[in-house]
Amino acid sequence: MSLVSITAQIADLAWGPHMLVLLVGGGLFFLIYSRFIPFRYIGHAINIVRGKHPDKGAEGHISHAGALSSAMAGTVGMGNIGSVAVAIMVGGPGAIFWMWISAIVGMATKFFTCTLAIMYRGKDENGDVQGGPMYIITQGLSKKWHFLAVFFCVVGLVGNFPLFNSNQLVQIIREWLIVKPGYFPANESTFWIDLSLGIVVMLIVASVILGGIKRIASVASKVVPLMILIYMSCAFYVIATHITEIPHYFALIFTEAFSLNSVGGGILGTMLIGIRRAAFSNEAGIGTEVMAHGSARTNEPVKEGLVAMLGPAIDTLLVCTATAMIILISGVWQTGEAQGVNLSAQAFEMSMPGVGPYLLILCVVFFSISTIFTQAFYGGQCFAFLFGRQRLRLYQYFFLCAILFAATASIQEIVNIIDAAYALMAIPTMTSAILLAPKVRAESKRYFAKLANKSLTTNHH
Repeated sequence: MSLVSITAQIADLAWGPHMLVLLVGGGLFFLIYSRFIPFRYIGHAINIVRGKHPDKGAEGHISHAGALSSAMAGTVGMGNIGSVAVAIMVGGPGAIFWMWISAIVGMATKFFTCTLAIMYRGKDENGDVQGGPMYIITQGLSKKWHFLAVFFCVVGLVGNFPLFNSNQLVQIIREWLIVKPGYFPANESTFWIDLSLGIVVMLIVASVILGGIKRIASVASKVVPLMILIYMSCAFYVIATHITEIPHYFALIFTEAFSLNSVGGGILGTMLIGIRRAAFSNEAGIGTEVMAHGSARTNEPVKEGLVAMLGPAIDTLLVCTATAMIILISGVWQTGEAQGVNLSAQAFEMSMPGVGPYLLILCVVFFSISTIFTQAFYGGQCFAFLFGRQRLRLYQYFFLCAILFAATASIQEIVNIIDAAYALMAIPTMTSAILLAPKVRAESKRYFAKLANKSLTTNHH
C-alpha cells in the first residue's frame, strides 16, 4: 500500500459518520438549547464589530473586529475556493445544500465555543491572557478531563501546519504566471521554481508572524475585508451577467441534495461530503476559531460569542455560495478535468475571459498567505501550552521551514494527514463545549437581560 492510500484511509476514518453526529448533532443541540436566541441578535453582533459597544479597561490583546478578521483570515481562504470545487466535483451540486445546513448549525456552535473562549481564559507563564480549547478544558472542567487539553494541542500542532495553503499557492502562481505564459517549458521539472516561490512566501510570512497576534490582527483586518470585497465583486459580476440561469442552479442544488442517485452516492454520501468540506471552510467546532476569539479585548463573553457567530454566515453562506455559482454557471464541473483551486480558476476563465483567473490569483495569494499567518498563531498557542512560551521561537522557525517543504512536496498524503488532524481537534472542542453548555446559557440569560434593561432605561430618559 502506498503512503497516499494509507493516509487517505486514516482521514476517512477520522471523518466517519461519528463526525457527523459530533459536529452537526452537537451544533443542532446548541441551536435548540439556546432556543435560537443568538440568531435574534445578529444586528447587535454587527454593531459590536463596528465598535459601538466598547469594553472599557478589558483584558485581551485585540479588538472584536480584529478577532473576527483574524479568525476570518484563518477560514476565508482555500477552503472557500478549493473546497467548494472539491465538494461539487465529488458530491455534485447537492453538496452545497449540506454546506449551508452545516453553516447555520455552525453559527450556534461558534456562539457556544467562543463565549466559552472568554469565560475560561488562562494565563501563560508571563501572566498574559490566552484563550483556546485547552484553557476551556483546564479552567472549566475537572482534572479527569485535562488529558483532552494536551490531546487538542498535539493534534493542533499537526493540523495547523502551513502545508495545504503553501502548496496550493505555489501551484497556482507557477501554473498561471510562469508556465502558461510560456516563461518555462511545461514538461520540465519545476523543483527550482517551486523552491524559489517557497522562499518568497516564507520571507513574507516571517516578516509578520514573528511580530505576534497584534501584528497578525492588524494585517488581517486590513487585507481580509478588501479581498472578500474583490472576490464577491467578481462573483456578483458573473451572477448579474447570467441572472436568468440563477433560479435553475438554485433548484439544482435543492433537488440534488435529496436525490437518491446523486454523484455523491445518495443522500448520505452527498451530506457527508458537504459537511466535511464546510467544516474545512468555516472551522465551526474545530477549536481554531476559539484561539482567535479568545484573544479579544472584552469582559463580556457573550459579545465575543455573537461576533464569532457571524463567521460561518460570511464564510459559507456568502463566499462559498458565490464560488459555487461561478463554478455551476461556467459548466466546468461537468467536464471533470481540473481539481481544487485550478477548477475554480477555469470557471473564472470561462465566466470572465482574460482577467478572471488573474483576479482569482490575486485573491488566492492574499487568502492563503493570511491563512498561513493565522495558522502560525494557532500552532504557536498549542506549542506554548505544551512547552512554554519562552521556546516559541523554535516552533516559529520550524513552521517557516515547513513552508519550503510544502512548496516542493507532492502533497496528497499531507492533505490527508491535516484533514485527519482537523477532525481529531473537534473531539476535545465539542466535548468541552457540550459539557459546559449550561454555563453559556446562564451567561447569555444574564447578558441579554442586562441588554434589555439598558435599552429600557435609555428609552425612558
